[in-house]
Formats: sequence, C-alpha cells, structure tokens
Amino acid sequence: MTNRTERPRRRSRPPRLRGLSINRMLPNMLTMLALCAGVTAMRFAIQGRFEAAVVSIMVAAVLDALDGRIARLLNGQSKFGEELDSLSDVVSFGVAPAITLYLWVLAGAGTPGWIAVLALSVCAALRLARFNSKLGDSDLPPYAYNYFTGVPAPAAAGLALLPLVFSFEAGTTVFGHPLFVGIWAGAIALLMVSQLPTFSFKGVRVPQKFVIPVLAGVGLIAAMLVSTPWLTLSLIGIAYLISLPFSYRQYRRLRIEAEKLHASNAAMATDLPEGDTADDDEAGPFSPEIR
Repeated sequence: MTNRTERPRRRSRPPRLRGLSINRMLPNMLTMLALCAGVTAMRFAIQGRFEAAVVSIMVAAVLDALDGRIARLLNGQSKFGEELDSLSDVVSFGVAPAITLYLWVLAGAGTPGWIAVLALSVCAALRLARFNSKLGDSDLPPYAYNYFTGVPAPAAAGLALLPLVFSFEAGTTVFGHPLFVGIWAGAIALLMVSQLPTFSFKGVRVPQKFVIPVLAGVGLIAAMLVSTPWLTLSLIGIAYLISLPFSYRQYRRLRIEAEKLHASNAAMATDLPEGDTADDDEAGPFSPEIR
C-alpha cells in the first residue's frame, strides 16, 4: 500500500467587500451637507427668515472648509469629490447669497437688482471654473501657492451678505438701500473673478510664542459670536476687506524679490566661462544643481 502525501488544504478566504469605505466617503458627505445648507438658506429667505438664511450659508462655509482638509487627512481625494465640491460651492456661495439678497431688498430695484443677482451667481461659477482649471498647475512660482487668485467663493458670500448682516445689528439704513446693495453685490462679483492675490491662510504657521495668544483670541471670537453674532460677523468681514490691500502688497513684494533673484542667477550664469559651473557653495541654495 503506497503512502500518499496529503496536500495541505487551502483555507478559504472570506469574500472582500466591494465598494468605498466610510473614510473615503466622509468628505463627499460633508460636501453634500454643505449643499443642503445652501439650498436650505434659499428656503429660509423665501420665508423671510433672513437671519436663519445667513446662518445656513455660514454653516455651509464651515462644512466646505472641513471637507477638503478631511479628504487630505483620510486620503479620500478624488476627481468626483473635486467636481462635487465645485458644484456645491456655486449653489451655496453663489446662488444662495444672490437669491437671499434679491428677496431681501434687490427685488425692489427691478431689473438692475436682478442683474446684480446674475452677476454674483455667474462670477461665482466662473471663479470656481478657473480654480479647477488651475488644479495641479506646476508653472506657478513657489510664493504663489499661499495666495488665491481673486476672493474665494465662501469669503465672497460672506462679503456679499455683509449689508444684510449689518442690518441685523443697526437696522435697515443706507446699507439696506437697493441701489447700494446692488452696487455692493456687483463689486463683490468682480472681486471673485479679478486677478487680485488674496491670502489663503492655509500655510500660515504660528510661532511658538504666539500659540497661546492665538488660542485665547479664538476663544474670544467664539464668545463674541455667541453674545453678539451679527456685530462679530460684521467685524470679521470688515477685517477681511482691510486685508486685501496687504495681500496684494505682500504678493507684489515677493514677486519683485523673486524676479531680482532670478535676474542675479541669470547674470551669474552668463559670467561663467563655457563648460564651467559654479560650485555648490558659491551658487547658493538656488543654484540649478540644488533647485
């Protein structure tokens, strides 16, 4: 009787679950919640509940700020998420603020008021289309990555609603006049599609000695939002407007310094004999060998 070697039996593996994990879907869920908040803001505006409409748009802005960061943390970035985020931003920060302002006072301005609504909505779509077309653009200089081109859509929505927010605190004065609101909305629309460099605040690093004061300032702002929300939001909007000239000045200074450095490197390269290259110690950190 021959001995037969028994082959080891293969263990059956449990079937793998196909589909996306919750971690990869979470950023898109936040984007959908932001879209729902923007659409709900229009419902509140139709009902005449303008304070609730502003709060809904602010909630959409917070969710929009979270979805991209969570996507990078969880490695859940996708082309689908980028497109969904842009469509959500057009509705929440372009259409919703425009409709809210129209139902507030711009309807009384007739056709010019509706033109302001269209300008705010269309410029939001154009601004986001331009942003998407520049995703992954490697031709930008290093200093340009800390700046947006034009006012971002969430910030533009807050600026467009600034007369409405101010009216909650001070009443409907000249800031609630249809002509003023229409001109204001048109100016914010132009800022969205402008070439004005604005701070992105994404790469801002707080020095160690300023960490505690910054945290204390955040707590103070939170307390002010609870006690006097509309005045605090108005001050935040005004502070952002004040920062625009400083962002342009800082961007221009960095561009001039980069151009001077490039010109000096080019002059150094032309002064060298043919076939010779500068040593690493002499070329500096921006030499072709290291750059």
